[in-house]
Amino acid sequence: MIKKQLGLRQVKLLFMKLLFTLFLLSIAWVLLYRWVAPPATLHMVKRRAEAGKAVKDDPTIAYTFVPLEEMSPQLPLAVVASEDQLFLQHHGFDFQAIQDAFNRNRKSSKIRGGSTISQQVAKNVFLWHGRSYLRKAVEAYFTILIEVLWGKERILEVYLNIAEMGDGVFGVEAASQKYFHKPAKALGRQQSALLAAVLPNPIKYSAKNPSAYVRTRRRRIARAMNNLGGATYIDKILPDKEEK
Repeated sequence: MIKKQLGLRQVKLLFMKLLFTLFLLSIAWVLLYRWVAPPATLHMVKRRAEAGKAVKDDPTIAYTFVPLEEMSPQLPLAVVASEDQLFLQHHGFDFQAIQDAFNRNRKSSKIRGGSTISQQVAKNVFLWHGRSYLRKAVEAYFTILIEVLWGKERILEVYLNIAEMGDGVFGVEAASQKYFHKPAKALGRQQSALLAAVLPNPIKYSAKNPSAYVRTRRRRIARAMNNLGGATYIDKILPDKEEK
């Protein structure tokens, strides 16, 4: 009996040590990406593998990380207007949007999410794609970490660089070069709104040949950009800009 109790105690101790080690590693990983651009994400690797199996002329992944200062201010404004208009107010989770999505999904076979930009970054940078409760729990954990350790500016910067905006096209710089033949810094409001318009499904929707639905979304996003206050809204996300 005593040996059995000692064995259970050792197992519990090893388990606690493992959890603590994983906790420290996750902190280090998040802190690393606070200053270093992610070289790739699991989703990019998956998309590259899928492209390699298909018959394609160019199965490569287009991805170039650029800082916010090298983007048009219309780009962060467009994705906030499109994806998460409460981005500056919440602390990683929009519980009303989550509840609304849950209610819709109970009544419809077409699954719709209620994720914030922060949750999408946590999922796309650190995790695999899927709908399990385990993944959602780990996503919530990483969402809290990046909100605390990164802040809004870095979260938005990473999102704009790792979001898929076309088949194998990741980030605003790669998308700008591919679809408009210019750097992300040179994009105007309509072009920025168009890139944001394809975010819900960048494989189905195209910024190069936008459908009527995508053009309608672009107009709706452009109006929302105006309602947020235009480019001055970005000054709230980039506090250093006001100090210069």
